[in-house]
Amino acid sequence: MPLYEHVFLARQDVSAQQVEDLTKTLSDVITSNGGSIEKSEYWGLKSLQFRIRKNRKAHFTLLNIEAPASAVTEMERQMRINEDILRFLTVRVDAHEEGPSAMMQKRDDRERRGPRR
Repeated sequence: MPLYEHVFLARQDVSAQQVEDLTKTLSDVITSNGGSIEKSEYWGLKSLQFRIRKNRKAHFTLLNIEAPASAVTEMERQMRINEDILRFLTVRVDAHEEGPSAMMQKRDDRERRGPRR
C-alpha cells in the first residue's frame, strides 16, 4: 500500500483534547477504509506566518499513513467539511522517517539546552 505524510492545522480556539479527538476521528476513517496510522505526532500550538481565516495561531498535527488512495481521499473530503481544520497537506512518500520528525527533534534540542540566558 502507498505511504503518505499528512499534516493538518486546527483552529487556535479548540483545545488540545479536541485536536486529539479530531485526530482519532481521522484515524478511524483511515482504518475503516483498509489503512493504518503508523505514527501520530502533535506538534503543538504554533504561530502562523500569515492569518488563515482570521487565525494567527494553529494546532499542528502529523500523521504517517499507510492506506489506499481511496481512504486518503475520504479523509480529505471529511476535513474539507470540518470547520475546525484550517489547512491540510498530504504527500505521498517512498518511506516514512524512523524516530521523531524534524519538528519534534527541534523541540527536544531546545529542552536539552535549558532556559535562555
